[in-house]
Amino acid sequence: MSYSTLKFEVNDGVGLITIDRPENANTLNKTMAEELSDVALRCDADERVRAVIITGSGKLFCAGGDLKSLNEQGDDLYRFLTGTATLFHNAITRFQYMDAPVVMAVNGTAAGGGLSIALSGDYVIAADDAKFVCAYTASGLTPDGSSTFFIAKHVGLLRAKELVLTNRVLDAEEALDWGLVNKVVAADVLMAEATEIATTFAAGPTKAYGGAKRLLLSSFERSIESQLEAESQSIATTGSSRDGRHGIDSFANKRKPVFKGE
Repeated sequence: MSYSTLKFEVNDGVGLITIDRPENANTLNKTMAEELSDVALRCDADERVRAVIITGSGKLFCAGGDLKSLNEQGDDLYRFLTGTATLFHNAITRFQYMDAPVVMAVNGTAAGGGLSIALSGDYVIAADDAKFVCAYTASGLTPDGSSTFFIAKHVGLLRAKELVLTNRVLDAEEALDWGLVNKVVAADVLMAEATEIATTFAAGPTKAYGGAKRLLLSSFERSIESQLEAESQSIATTGSSRDGRHGIDSFANKRKPVFKGE
């Protein structure tokens, strides 16, 4: 399926999603929210996709919501925002819970909803000229897209309030220091770096990655007893899978495992 606001392709187990509205700073409109929701479902359902990269077209990653389209809604804005946010959140949720790790390749400014997308990644690589800003309150809005879930967990509550309330702009090195990204690289090697880590993930134990992702998400809300029970169930499930049995046997016999995502 072709999209009007995104590009999507699958190569060697890696699904590449490119946010593609460069003439509009890659801003998120309702069509993009619909298409992100659809492509997330496709990545989850397609057995070929064992890792995902999300990046932006042109000089920006994503400058947030398309405020022009919001301004055109008039008295229908409440319904429109609710519908758009719901679709956007469907995408974020699916990326979080699917097995395939999601690598964010932040190629430029990530603002507002773009920051939310970036922070929802399982592994975040930023170009050295990337910038990060919450931006919502500058337009009289509160954040969406999971940023209030992730920012405080990444940087602590006090710094999260600073980012959200003051709209302080962080450059790539500051974002790395604050714990918002995993790695900063030169802009001209960003996609090569993202592809390398995504390819490594694609060759790994996909079901184990998915189980680990979901356990880490649930750890914020569960008691230690319920988390341990979830860990027991998950390690038994992954350990008795094809990849689990193969990985254990390979380690025991000092062979390199070849995972198949099963």
